[in-house]
Amino acid sequence: MQIINRPQTDPYFNLAAEEYLLKSVSEDCFMLWRNEPSIIVGKHQNTLAEINYPFVRSKNLPVIRRISGGGTVFHDPGNINFTFIALGERDKLVDFRRFTKPIIEVLNTMGLPAVFEGKNDIRIKGLKISGNAEHVYKNKVLHHGTLLYNAQLNKLNEAIRVSGEKYADKSVQSIRSKVANVCDLMEDGPGIEKFIEIVLQHIQNTFPFSKFVELEPHDIHSIQKLADEKYKSWEWNFGYSPHYTFTNKMVLRGKVLEVVVGVEKGIIVSIDLNENNKKHEMVKKLEAVLNGKKHNFVEVRKIIRETGIHRQIFSEKVLMDLLF
Repeated sequence: MQIINRPQTDPYFNLAAEEYLLKSVSEDCFMLWRNEPSIIVGKHQNTLAEINYPFVRSKNLPVIRRISGGGTVFHDPGNINFTFIALGERDKLVDFRRFTKPIIEVLNTMGLPAVFEGKNDIRIKGLKISGNAEHVYKNKVLHHGTLLYNAQLNKLNEAIRVSGEKYADKSVQSIRSKVANVCDLMEDGPGIEKFIEIVLQHIQNTFPFSKFVELEPHDIHSIQKLADEKYKSWEWNFGYSPHYTFTNKMVLRGKVLEVVVGVEKGIIVSIDLNENNKKHEMVKKLEAVLNGKKHNFVEVRKIIRETGIHRQIFSEKVLMDLLF
């Protein structure tokens, strides 16, 4: 087994690295890696429905879609990500217990009663410290998991605090669980760097003939190209979301405003604005300027400013608060 050193903390690069290595490595491999603060959504999720968008935008947090299913997770340097890429028989590739077992063993040796629970979690006394997901490619599986060691849990909870009633879709919904940091469940536990060393040593001892390797320059170049072309793209991170309907309400000067926006592949395909349950007179003008445009905060705000439509209806802030 190759144990691949991944010192990069750029989340776009790291998500691209997993896909690149899954499709290019010819033997089993294992990686530990960390990201700068970012939000990672599952392949089949509606991105906007999974995040606290005003908070995410105010903190300028990257939001990136991964190639595996499952729910949305928050990454920061206090969260350790572990990845296995393994070859095997296609109908036997998916095995969450197999790939979480080494991590559970490390935690158990440190006196923590970690167990595999639910569909894909590692928990300690009912508290989730790791969520896991998998993706099959030909005769290989990518298994990756989070490991909350010393993460900013307050920022995690705020970033993925959502208002689910605004979105109607058939996407995969995240299952929220009570989470905890590993370091908070130990007395005098090791620092995160030492803990990473312990995990790597256990992997090396568990898998005979394992060896540490570095990414080659041509690998880094290819990964960066994939990151730039796919993982940084709005089309992948937001446009890949399934069809959804966004509904929002607010009270303005004693009147109830309600907007209903239909979105397909991230593109606005219908828009309806009602005031006190009556169709607003500016609906057709809104449709004319926004239909066919991305349901994207920056782009919609730019269109509103360029057309000046906000001067004919409400203020720019009211329109943006309604539409996002």
